[in-house]
Amino acid sequence: MRWGIIASILVVSTCLTGTLGQALQTQEDPITITVDSTNFRFDPPSVTISEGETVRFIWSGELLPHNAVDKGGAFDSGEPSRNVDYSFTFEIGMNGTYEYVCEPHEDMGMAGIITVDAVNTTVEEPEPVINLSSEENNPAGPLTAVVAIMFTLIPVACLALFEKYRGRARD
Repeated sequence: MRWGIIASILVVSTCLTGTLGQALQTQEDPITITVDSTNFRFDPPSVTISEGETVRFIWSGELLPHNAVDKGGAFDSGEPSRNVDYSFTFEIGMNGTYEYVCEPHEDMGMAGIITVDAVNTTVEEPEPVINLSSEENNPAGPLTAVVAIMFTLIPVACLALFEKYRGRARD
């Protein structure tokens, strides 16, 4: 009985491995940029990310209001505020350099740079699927599939019978 349970667990875990692996992958946390109010600077002043990644501008309880605005117009955190939590995702195709400023304090040098690296977007062609039940690809036709199923089921049935009657043959 134990072998049957172990075999079942192995089969189920093998089938679920790919699904669980994909589900457990998490997206990276966004790069966070804050404000250094005493020096009127963004912290860090320069970041490098890849296409598809997110940058988060966050500050709260600041004495003076701030914002983050790209000079080219790609993003804008809105009107200057003392409390900001703004995120922007650089989509595929947005690689390049983005210079941004805090509009009220631009003259004081409050600026930053985001460098977005391109992501390799080459698409690999999938391998062709061969239909073994067609006469063209498999002259034996569906018979091959039946034989394959039988070679799989016979050992499983033998294992089940062995487990069921294992102790009775000695009596």
